[in-house]
Amino acid sequence: MSLPLAQDYNYEMGRLYYDRAEYLKALERFEKACELYLENKQFPMYIDSLNYVLRILVEREEVSRIQSTKEKLQDLVMRENLELGSRTHYMLGLCSYYREGQESVALDYFQKSLKIALDKDNKIDMCYAIYGIANACYASGRLEDALKELYNLEVFFGAIALPDLQISSRLLNGLIHRNRGEYEKGLECFWQAYELLKGGMNMLLYFNALYGLGSTYQRSGEVQLARLYLQLGVRSINENELPRMARMLKKTLAELGHDLKSDEFDLVFDPGSNSVVEKNLGRVDFKNQFILIELLHLFMRNPGRIFPKDALVKKVWNQDYVPEVHDNKIYVTIKRLRQLIEPDFNKPKYIFRGKNGYYLNKSTRVLVGQSLS
Repeated sequence: MSLPLAQDYNYEMGRLYYDRAEYLKALERFEKACELYLENKQFPMYIDSLNYVLRILVEREEVSRIQSTKEKLQDLVMRENLELGSRTHYMLGLCSYYREGQESVALDYFQKSLKIALDKDNKIDMCYAIYGIANACYASGRLEDALKELYNLEVFFGAIALPDLQISSRLLNGLIHRNRGEYEKGLECFWQAYELLKGGMNMLLYFNALYGLGSTYQRSGEVQLARLYLQLGVRSINENELPRMARMLKKTLAELGHDLKSDEFDLVFDPGSNSVVEKNLGRVDFKNQFILIELLHLFMRNPGRIFPKDALVKKVWNQDYVPEVHDNKIYVTIKRLRQLIEPDFNKPKYIFRGKNGYYLNKSTRVLVGQSLS
């Protein structure tokens, strides 16, 4: 098997970092991919990489870099006599969409994107264009038109697998119902999006889901639930990577009269994303470490309860306890769990060892997101 070319490797690494919302790393990879694709005159992949660059810059609100990137693209189009595709017009629409007062400019780009997709009979690009038009309608207050566009989009989803776009569509649908005061319908859309997110985590969409849930509960008067989801978002997000989303979460939380420096819980467990928020460390991602997740979940459901080794083996590994097999396994697993959630591994304050077993400090303030599971 041949090794991937440098430009393709940087492109794929960029996409990986992009999904994880590690936007600074993603930006570095995509910009390197752009440089190499351009050097090799691979213009379609250059433009594809540049689309990701623009999307990241939009989320990071780097207006001057967005403008300079667009100018580079325009220069290339003129120099090489290139024709911009539907997806690039969609991305240029997003660049305008996120700037206040540019809704009509964004709509023009999205409609151009749709026309190109229709001319080329590219159904995937049609989906992105329609989603863009729905966003432009939403931003300009034409909520009924936005819903109609999303309804058209659902027809495509029956035949085309576009999971991230389908989640984005659900989220936008939820915001529309929220703005119409149809809170139950809005929450239903956000929960549908949340369930879809479990199939493949895109962190930006995850934070959008938390914002949607929190802001809808806020407007419906469910203050405690609003705080739960907004706090989870604020504590989990990397503000340096996602400044726009972080600002939205903080602003909405502040409207509830909440002091962002206060901590109501030491540990917040979110089964849906396999993560825990620790009040000092922030979001701790367990990824696919299911044994650690199950062990912590057990402790958090039973603060102060001592679990003997045989009970831990039965509940976590579903096996009968055999000392020579399980003693070291328990020790190593507890150690790995402490390394993840303890702010100071050498001075644990959560996971303790008692005379007969292990337990979670009973004074730990925990929240297990049962409604998230």
